[in-house]
Amino acid sequence: MTIIPAIDLIDGDCVRLTKGEYDTKKIYSTDPLEIAKRFEEAGFKRLHLVDLDGAKAGKVINLAVLERICSQTSLTVDFGGGIKTEVDLKKVLNAGAKQVTIGSLAVQKPELVKEWIECYGAETFIIGADVKEGKIAISGWLETSQLELNDFVQSYYELGIRHVLCTDISKDGMLQGPAFELYNDLMLRFPALQLIASGGVSGIHDVHLLKSNYIPAVVIGKAIYEGLIDLNELGMLNNEL
Repeated sequence: MTIIPAIDLIDGDCVRLTKGEYDTKKIYSTDPLEIAKRFEEAGFKRLHLVDLDGAKAGKVINLAVLERICSQTSLTVDFGGGIKTEVDLKKVLNAGAKQVTIGSLAVQKPELVKEWIECYGAETFIIGADVKEGKIAISGWLETSQLELNDFVQSYYELGIRHVLCTDISKDGMLQGPAFELYNDLMLRFPALQLIASGGVSGIHDVHLLKSNYIPAVVIGKAIYEGLIDLNELGMLNNEL
């Protein structure tokens, strides 16, 4: 199991939201690079970097932060938020991201995303499956589509996508535990899925439970920033898993 710390960006600051609501923003640092270096020093190899400004605006906004982190750390970064055009996709990859997370566009323009998968390879992409009451949410979680989670994942699974970041929005930032039932159901349906669980982790015990449920990876944000998980302990656990 891989543990992936997260940095969410608004106005260049490291923030967290609750249930994806922008008016719940809490700033934890004005220097995301310093936070990324702390993650690296704790032994983490990967970073999940989210441009919340970009998700809301429909274009990449915080590219400079991505460039700084990729050039000044050895972290393997996946970047999401606002990637709507191939121009932005290339900018993000050229800035150093090893993978890009595609969410809203994968719902709104599946044919375009299919073209990108064929051109850049399935391993380049993480499909973001953000779930609200069983349906896929889009536009920085501001809208809910009519697309069912399983149908959405199936469509990209058939294209060779194996990396899916799944967030139960009702769990996000609530620190009340991950959506175990949701993740277990996905893994039963798609055994080869490299599922990345996201949302709700409240402590080390949740990480152990996810591992015991054979979930391949987990993104952790708020529990780290709120001090509910010791960063160095989590880093050592990550190296043991």
